[in-house]
Amino acid sequence: MDDRFFFPATLRNRAPIGDVLMKILPKNGIVLEIASGSGEHGITFQKKFPNICWQTSDPDPSCRKSIKAWIDHEGLSGKMPMPLDLDVLKRPWQLSSEFKSSLRAIICINMIHISPWCCTKALFQEAETCLEKDQLLMLYGPFKISGEHISASNYNFDKTLRSQNSLWGVRDLDDISEIAKTHKLEMVEKIIMPANNLSVIFQR
Repeated sequence: MDDRFFFPATLRNRAPIGDVLMKILPKNGIVLEIASGSGEHGITFQKKFPNICWQTSDPDPSCRKSIKAWIDHEGLSGKMPMPLDLDVLKRPWQLSSEFKSSLRAIICINMIHISPWCCTKALFQEAETCLEKDQLLMLYGPFKISGEHISASNYNFDKTLRSQNSLWGVRDLDDISEIAKTHKLEMVEKIIMPANNLSVIFQR
């Protein structure tokens, strides 16, 4: 039985996301990925950046099972840690002091628009606690800017998300930036990505 999940979006976006990570990631240490989903990003970036310890996480047991299956399938057992059971809302995050001392960056791909706004707040609250000065938090996904969608497809996607769950939706970068500032993180770069997505870099 194959426990791996296959998410089509990952195949489309992992190369451009990898190009961004190439510019911003540290040379070593731990990178914590929040809401890793299938694990396809995690194994891709662990192989792309072998000197980094790519730590996946997800609150969903089926996703963690998929991540473990991907790690095994790619021959990364022993080279890449198993996924953490981490829910952004369960604060403080249960991370050891040793883990935090080696943590260099936090990456969150395609989470904040398919979770309640309180999850975004919790992400920044914990980033303030976990990251040291000059370390980075990167978000990837669709965003509004100054209350406006950047494309018709994002507008339609937002309507679909809200019809599925009234607490979901494409978030406004202005609102996110305000939350970031209250937690000592500053938006330092906004990178236009394919398919009307953005990579947004915040610095502690």
